Amino acid sequence: MTRLRDLPACEWQQRLSQDGLALRVGPYVYRIRSNVPVVREGIGAMYGDFPVAQVDDYIDFDIALSTRGLRQRLRDEAEFICDGVTPFERIPLGQAYAFLEWGMNWCVALHTNEYLKLHAAVVARDNRAVVMPGVPGAGKSTLCAALALREWRVLSDEHAMIPPGSRATVPVYRPVSLKNESIAKIRAFAPEAVFGPQSKETHKGVVAHLKADGAPDSHDTAPLPVGALVFPSYQPGSPQRLAPRRRTESFMLAAYHSFNYSLLGEVGFDAMRTLVAGANCYDLQYHDLDWAVDAMHQLADGGMRE
Repeated sequence: MTRLRDLPACEWQQRLSQDGLALRVGPYVYRIRSNVPVVREGIGAMYGDFPVAQVDDYIDFDIALSTRGLRQRLRDEAEFICDGVTPFERIPLGQAYAFLEWGMNWCVALHTNEYLKLHAAVVARDNRAVVMPGVPGAGKSTLCAALALREWRVLSDEHAMIPPGSRATVPVYRPVSLKNESIAKIRAFAPEAVFGPQSKETHKGVVAHLKADGAPDSHDTAPLPVGALVFPSYQPGSPQRLAPRRRTESFMLAAYHSFNYSLLGEVGFDAMRTLVAGANCYDLQYHDLDWAVDAMHQLADGGMRE
């Protein structure tokens, strides 16, 4: 298997700027084109260990983030293109790398309804997964990043992909997206952390991505059984606790955090019921990352379903 870092930089950068650089990301292949320097920098920093797709592999998502024409160059603007269509407004070049990552998430969120999809971080230890649904600001991505830096395997910080009829989740490895003060928290937590380019003045503030595929089996695409659902809540100044929660309430909250539960109808209901029935459910309220990581280690040692 050839990884991006195995190719000479001049070769993959030429592919990126011309016919496209095809990377295998979990079960999907993205062909990416870009003539934006910060996008090239971000891909080099974040995707070096990702497999390069074979020439005859099926392309799931054909995307580009590029400047087109003199007017866009003069205005320092770029646009995201998927299968020849431009679904979003043009964005400032300084936000280009963050927008590439958002666009890749959008492709999965919009087009992959063969799975029940939850807006959740997914991490794993000892080949059992923990799904962590949460609204923006709940602290799921910050905790996901901290766990990645403490030898947990990150399956996703955005999508839990559940095949209907199973309690497994399909890995969709990506860098972890961090915003605003979370960036500084993770830098302080682990000074060795590798970040991609910062994007400033986005609609979410300052955004940077963490390289989170350091585990030896990071790019294994085999589904993993879900042993627990954890609903994190970052609460400065509040008591810290990891406490069991009822499955009926967990079902309702997980459904609220699903991208396509209603769209799938009865299939979505059955898939969510199977997932929640087969996993232990918890609330995690925290404000200290070291405490939260220790709590997750304890959960892995005895609080997950087999």
